[in-house]
Formats: sequence, structure tokens, C-alpha cells
Amino acid sequence: MMPMEEKNTDQSHIHGLNPAQAEAVLTTEGPLLIIAGAGAGKTKTLTHRILHIIKQGTEPSKVLAITFTNKAAKEMRERVMKLLAEAKIISNHESPWGNVPFVSTFHSLGVKIIKDNAHVLGLTKHFGIFDRSDSLRAIKEGLRNLDLDPKLFEPGKILNIISREKGNGVTAEKYYANLAGKGGYSLPEVAGLVWRQYEEILGQEKALDFDDLLLQTVVMLENHPDILKHYQNTWHYIHIDEYQDTNKIQYKLAKLLTGERMNICVVGDVDQNIYSWRGADIQNILRFEKDYAKAKIIKLEENYRSTKTIISVANTVIEKNKTRFPKTLFTNKEDGEKITVFEAFGEAEEARFIACEIKKLVEEKAVQPQEIAVLYRANFQSRVLEEALISEGVAYQLLGTKFFERAEVKNILSYLKAALNPDSLGDVKRIINIPARGLGKVAILKIFSGQKDTLPKAAKEKVIEFYNLLEKIKEKIFTDKPEEVVRFVITETGLDKDLRDGTEDDKERLENMKELVTLAVRYNHWPKGEGIEKMLEEAALASDQDEMEKKENAARLMTVHSAKGLEFDYVFITGLEEDLFPHQKMGAQRKTGDEEEEERRLFYVALTRARKKLYLTHAKSRTIFGSTLYNNPSRFLEDIDPELIVPEEEFEYREKIIYLDL
Repeated sequence: MMPMEEKNTDQSHIHGLNPAQAEAVLTTEGPLLIIAGAGAGKTKTLTHRILHIIKQGTEPSKVLAITFTNKAAKEMRERVMKLLAEAKIISNHESPWGNVPFVSTFHSLGVKIIKDNAHVLGLTKHFGIFDRSDSLRAIKEGLRNLDLDPKLFEPGKILNIISREKGNGVTAEKYYANLAGKGGYSLPEVAGLVWRQYEEILGQEKALDFDDLLLQTVVMLENHPDILKHYQNTWHYIHIDEYQDTNKIQYKLAKLLTGERMNICVVGDVDQNIYSWRGADIQNILRFEKDYAKAKIIKLEENYRSTKTIISVANTVIEKNKTRFPKTLFTNKEDGEKITVFEAFGEAEEARFIACEIKKLVEEKAVQPQEIAVLYRANFQSRVLEEALISEGVAYQLLGTKFFERAEVKNILSYLKAALNPDSLGDVKRIINIPARGLGKVAILKIFSGQKDTLPKAAKEKVIEFYNLLEKIKEKIFTDKPEEVVRFVITETGLDKDLRDGTEDDKERLENMKELVTLAVRYNHWPKGEGIEKMLEEAALASDQDEMEKKENAARLMTVHSAKGLEFDYVFITGLEEDLFPHQKMGAQRKTGDEEEEERRLFYVALTRARKKLYLTHAKSRTIFGSTLYNNPSRFLEDIDPELIVPEEEFEYREKIIYLDL
């Protein structure tokens, strides 16, 4: 760390910012709301604001910045560190745990606070984090403990109820108390009973679930004023990105940490609030001025991403919404190409048009494949798109299959987690017979019901060998680099042996295991032990967008929700039909005004992903759940100025026919 000056009056870092960005950077004291339109340089503004605060004399470690995905946090952290190194405030090789700003996701922040105070919650520093599959396993176990049939009470729906309530700041005790005396068997009432069982299982396994990382952090801070005061004194300046996507518990956490200093800067855009189904509360940003007295509001309206044509269309579409802060994006970029609109007879023709157009663009070298995105409203739309892309020989990457959810990767992670936390029964159950150790179902049931002593001698020896292996792995975690630890797990357990000479699928699994070794290299610079902990934490908190870290030279396929925060040169928005986009679930009641506005915001997000060119496609008919439906074009298409559209009328669809020699 370079010595800090009392106060640095140099403001060269303001050069290159537009007037609104500069004002946001220089406004350091008190609450600040930055309304940042799509592509308006919000990350640049935030990182320069952090630099400015530190140049004013604040210790770097007194600055906190929170965002939503690992990918966004990594990008912001790297940009902050680069700015601080260029300003000679830190060295180029400053450790991430030194006197530097704390940049993380909300959930990583929760992990840090809980690890610092694990004893308060009856946990160890190496507590487990349940993923969705772990939680579903525990919910099913809870149902069985209550003699309830998982087929009658769907575990996924119960887990969704628990997750929603935790996101609203409700604990199991509060939820159950509200149901007291009802004694029925409706789904909410069963969820209350199962939730208590679920919490017992989490306690037994010394684990928390994803939602607990925030709920338990808030409960701890509310119940322990001394701990709260510690963190309020740790971070004097708080920054929160994507504030429009915060839920109730994230809102509470931010307010608690802000304390009396009121130095909170939030960045957001009501027009990009698209996660209400996850609990995001749009009121958090709308009432910011009421929550924080004397709050200042600054609007970033200059777009640096898209052409004038794209911005014009986006403005026209979003202006129809009533719940928003009025703003109008503008850009100094060129007019750009008009919007191509293609009407297909059916989804197969729509998909073939997209595949052929991508193939043409790539062959003409107009764009690199990874700068093309195909966006859709519902996951089922990807199947026909994939078929068309394969048929045309177009390389693509489907966003949604998480690397950390692959079985072979989860096995390695479970070995690491069980080594650090042998109470994590879910991890132990997963790996105790992988690779096969000759332990049958009866033996495993005895192990987990506390009847190890009744096992035959040979089985006992195998169990002892297994736990000795976990001890060896734990020793390695605290003595070797993460890369070496992961390699040790793969070879010492024998996870790789059966895959070496196997099928193509086996070879792919082996490649995924090797990819985990490569990933572990990123954590080699952390202190021994902490590197593996950090890797496990980030694996548990990974999102779909983290798959984009793999720089495959291929077109991207994803839902519009997954595309939030990303940008591409060429964007195809597909399925623009009434009841598909805007979306209407089959058999569901018509959307309310708020829900309709969210669909429009979702379309706005899709439009503003494009830098150079937009394609909008729809089909007259589409087969959904085996039924062919005839659709009207989306109302969103009517909002676009016809002068900005060029209809695609030259594409001639021919179904490919494959002849077989019989």
C-alpha cells in the first residue's frame, strides 16, 4: 500500500466524464441516487467516485461497493484496483484482503459478516451453503419426517414460499406464529411445518441456504448492536449498484450499514426493474428520497452503447410506462442501421431465418460470433433455435447450464466442503460412494443413522478410509495452493480413473474437472486455506452470467432476464407475439398494470443490449405444449416508428429434407 496523503486536490480523474457523471463523482457526502439509463456509463461513474473519495483522504478499506452478480463484482473490483494503481494509491500487486475497497455481491458480503461472527449463529467459519438441490433434498426429508407425501406437496413450491418469505425478512418462527391455530393442510400451512424441519436440518449440517446469507446477517445486526456498530465503523461510504433490483432484506441490510453517516450512493434505473418475481421491490428506489432526508438525485442520460436508431426505439417503448423517473436517453453515436423485423409462418421458419442471418453475418465478417445474442422470453424457445443453428453449422453457447451444477464438478466441490465441514451430511452423502467403495444402500443408511458400529468389518474399514481421505484433503487445503488441492482431490479420490478411456461424454466430464483446476489458479494468490474457501463461496453464489466468463467464439442464446447487464453488437429478439412477449401464462389471470409495465421494461432491457443492430422476429403460429396457437404480433411492435423499420421479405424458407439410403 502506498502512503495515503491527507487530501489530494488533483482532479485529473474527472477529465473524460460528462457533466452529470462528474457531478455524481464529486458529490461524496450524504445520500445520493444516481438514475443511470442503459449504457450510460454507471460503472465508470461508480469506480471514479470511489477513486475520488479515496483521493480526498479516506482509507480505501473504508469504502464498500455492492452489486448483484460475481461477474459484475469482478469487473468493478478490477476497474477500481486499476484506477487506484494508476493513481499510485496502491501497488499493482495489492492483495485483495489488504487495505483496499471491499467490492462484492450482496451474498458475498453476507458470507463475510457471518464468517466473522459465526459463533453468534452457532456455526463454524467453514459453514456449508445449500444450493437449490441441497435445499430440495432437505425439504423432502422434512416432509417425510412429518409423514407427508412429497407427491402431494411439491417440494419446489414449498421451497419457493420459504425463499420468498426469507427475502421479505421473515424468519421461520414469525411465519409459523402467523399460522398458529389454523391447523390445516393448505400449501402455506404445510410450508410452515416443513420450514421448521428444514431449519433443524440446516442446523444439524452446520449450513445456511442462499437466502439465509442475507436474512441471518440482518437478524444478527439487528440483535447485536455492537456487531452492527463495528461494520458501520468499518465502511464509511457505501455504494449499491442495480438498486432497483433490491428486495426487502437487501434494503434492510443497506439501511443498517449506512447508519447515521448517511453516506450511501445507490445507482439504478426503474426502467430496468425486471425481477419482481424474485422479490425485487421497485418501491426501494422510488422512495429513496423519503428514506434518506436531503437525498440528491442525478440522472445519467447519455448512452455510450447504442446507435441513435436503437435509442430512439427504446425511448418510445418505455415512455408508455407510468411508474418511472422521467428521463430520455440520448447518444452522440451515428444513426446506425434500421431495425429488421421478420414475420415467420411458424417457429421453425423464425429459427431458420435467425440461423441463416447469423451464418451470413459471420461469413461476411460483419461481426464476431460472440458479439451476437439471440434473446427469448421463455426457456422452451431455445430448443427450435438450437436445432436451426446446428442444422446451419452455426456455433452457439447456451446460457443457463451452470458449470458448477455439473455432477462431476459438484463431486469435487463436495469433497472440499466435506473436508472443511464433516457435518455437511449432504456433501458426505453425495461422495461417500463416489467413486464406488462397495458401500451399499443399507450400509449408508446405517452410517447416517448413527449405527456405524453394526457395519461388517470390511465396510467399517472403507468408512474409516473415506474419513481419513477427507482429513488428507483438509490438510492440503491449509498447506497447498488451490490449484494443487483440486488436482489432489481428482487424483487421490480416483474420480478421473473411470473417465480416461470412456465415452465422449466421459471425456467431456474429465475436461470439466480439468477446467476446475484451471479455475482454481485464480485463487492461488490468496493465503493458504482462504483460496479454497473463496472458490467454494463463489461457486455457491454463481449465476448464469458467470458462464460468460468462458470466452467461446460462438453466438449466445439466453433469456432476456439472463441478458441484463450484458451488451452485444447484434441482437435478435424472438417470439414477439401477444401472450409470449409480453408473456401471459396459460390459464393465468390477465396481468395487472404493474405486471404489464414490467413486461415493457423487459422489452426495453432487451432492446438496449444492442450496440449496432436489432432484429425483431415473430411467428404467426407457434406450437406450445403440443398445441398449435395462432398469434397476433406483440403490442410492442406497434410502438416502433415505421420509419425506423425495414421488413425482411426476401428470406425464403425451405425445410431441410434428409434422404436415407435403405
